[in-house]
Amino acid sequence: MNPSTDLLEDARSLAGEITDLRHRLHRDPELGLQLPRTQEKVLSALDGLPFEITLGTDTTSVTAVLRGCAAAEGAPVVLLRGDMDALPVQETSGVPYASEVDGVMHACGHDLHTAMLAGAATLLADRRAELPGDVVLMFQPGEEGHDGAGVMIREGVLEAAGRRPDAAYGLHVVSSLMPTGMVTSRVGPLMSASDGLMVTVHGAGGHGSSPHSAKDPVTVAAEIVLQLQVMITRQFDMFDPVVLSVGVLHAGTQRNIIPGTARIEATVRTFSAASRDRMAESAPRLVRHIAAAHGLEADVEYLHEYPLTVTDATETAHAAAQVAALLGPDRYVTMPRPLAGSEDFSRILEAVPGSFVFLSAVAPGVEPATAPYNHSPDAVFDDGVLADGAALYAQLAISRLSSGAAG
Repeated sequence: MNPSTDLLEDARSLAGEITDLRHRLHRDPELGLQLPRTQEKVLSALDGLPFEITLGTDTTSVTAVLRGCAAAEGAPVVLLRGDMDALPVQETSGVPYASEVDGVMHACGHDLHTAMLAGAATLLADRRAELPGDVVLMFQPGEEGHDGAGVMIREGVLEAAGRRPDAAYGLHVVSSLMPTGMVTSRVGPLMSASDGLMVTVHGAGGHGSSPHSAKDPVTVAAEIVLQLQVMITRQFDMFDPVVLSVGVLHAGTQRNIIPGTARIEATVRTFSAASRDRMAESAPRLVRHIAAAHGLEADVEYLHEYPLTVTDATETAHAAAQVAALLGPDRYVTMPRPLAGSEDFSRILEAVPGSFVFLSAVAPGVEPATAPYNHSPDAVFDDGVLADGAALYAQLAISRLSSGAAG
């Protein structure tokens, strides 16, 4: 029997424990950087295993280092990441282990990531004697807009083993798009950069019957929203796309009152450093000039959030090969194009060669093309992928350690 088969069988023997942890996490979700109950569950799952554990100070992270007994001086280090935080979503999925916290839900599958990485911890600990290097497990809070990866980097996760990792891998489940159990990734840009455009248009309030006596910020804000879209189609290459979506457009308190200000908040997604830099210059300039053309002023903030998620060619090829070795050659497909979602694991991949893969967890009997997507209050993730995900985490580390340090 080959080692991959042994690993997968051992993972499937742990399926009940992994599923139980996932359900407990799902019932009790937490938001942001402070996840004390989640941290407690992770520490309980690691209890008794031979990991060196460090807890975060600015966030309730857990960093667990496994020292391979077969490691020599200069041996490689591999980092595996699982994010732990939930979303401010009221769950309507109807699953029997639904969230018991009002207005909070694991709608993006981070409960699966955490449970799978905890399962991988057991699989790796059982193989510690043969490991020719060290493994760092990164249990991360605050992925959903709180830059938990950046916090953990500042707190030293990349130096936790005493030397920087030679490779890093992340895994993310999806509740739609692909048949259950399929794995996908791609070389190079995988997910977009994410930035925020925040605008306050300053006018002068007045009576709705006499707009000439006021300075109406609402019409100016409306023009800004439309002209930002025109700017993208006329100033940016369609083959290097830019996505700008206004999620907040707010002004006024009553229909016959012209307000003094109008507020616009937009998310900006770019797929190259050049387009990202250009948007940071072009969008604020356009906003200010439109306001000035109407005799108004606009305050503009352009906030850099997450960088592009860019995978390493060698590490992504390695990940694809391990999916084939562990789960079968028909379980991996190459993504045809990047996603416009963003990830703070991008910060890890800026510092360490690595890759990031998506694992489909579409519920049984549901059509992937029409299933509720991640972040939906109706999103359901199939527990059937938990053992495979845990085994894949472990396989990526074991096989990469066996290949040695980067040259």
